[in-house]
Amino acid sequence: MFDLPVAAEAGSRIALIVIVAFVANRLSRRGVKRMLRGLHSGAVQERLGAVRRVTPEALLETADTSLRAEQRIEAIASVLRSILSFVIFGIATFMVLGELGIDLGPLIAGAGVIGVAIGFGSQALVRDFLSGMFILVEDQFGVGDIVDLDGTTQGTVEAVSLRTTRLRAVDGTVWHVPNGEIRRVGNTSQHWSRSLVDVDVAYDTDLDQAQDVIKAAADTLWARDKGILEEPEVWGVQELGQHAVKIRLVVKTTPSEQYRIGRELRRRIKDAFDAAGIEIPFPQQTVWHRQAQPAR
Repeated sequence: MFDLPVAAEAGSRIALIVIVAFVANRLSRRGVKRMLRGLHSGAVQERLGAVRRVTPEALLETADTSLRAEQRIEAIASVLRSILSFVIFGIATFMVLGELGIDLGPLIAGAGVIGVAIGFGSQALVRDFLSGMFILVEDQFGVGDIVDLDGTTQGTVEAVSLRTTRLRAVDGTVWHVPNGEIRRVGNTSQHWSRSLVDVDVAYDTDLDQAQDVIKAAADTLWARDKGILEEPEVWGVQELGQHAVKIRLVVKTTPSEQYRIGRELRRRIKDAFDAAGIEIPFPQQTVWHRQAQPAR
């Protein structure tokens, strides 16, 4: 027969375990998000104060970057909360089974064997999730960034999850890349970008005049376009090509704006060259035609 006092005492202990588990789970889920928000906006940001004071206004945190940080915090918090909930309720379950008098030794051994089997069968999935965690924590890239993954896949990031990253290429192709397969990331739009404009001029062109015209056209756009962060620089002769001399113009821009600004710069430089009478050469080839002398 059941000993009613003992059963009542065991029932009260089980109820206490369940209540404590629910309370601990609720507090831990709140604490995780609060901790991540503190890391983002607290002491770390205070240490960056000196850097922010000398940073151009266009590069300081905006609503877009705050939204990106919020998305990153939500993704990491959801994973940590799930792990904590699993651990808390797992421990509570074993404690309740112990109160019911069930031998936990075989259960723990069986759970260990199952865990090992699942671990071997899902190595790729675990690798993807761990890589996704590091991508989010280190902020290697985010939604809206233009990236090159391992030199094989390029595009604009549309979504970053713990398992995969979704990119859209210029031609509209959508790429789904497992995070565990990403070994190297080239981000062309993080913090700031750079537009490289190479301009060809003919060999008989006055290079000083050509560089002055290029600089004037770039400065005019700089005064009107907030996407340009600093004064444009003409680095000079970049290459002596087969048909032309290549002059390089470098412009520092806000993230992802380098392509738009580069196209506008090329249009303005073309117009300025036309006004100044500077030739933009095209490949030419001289052909000599010789007529064979008639045999005598």
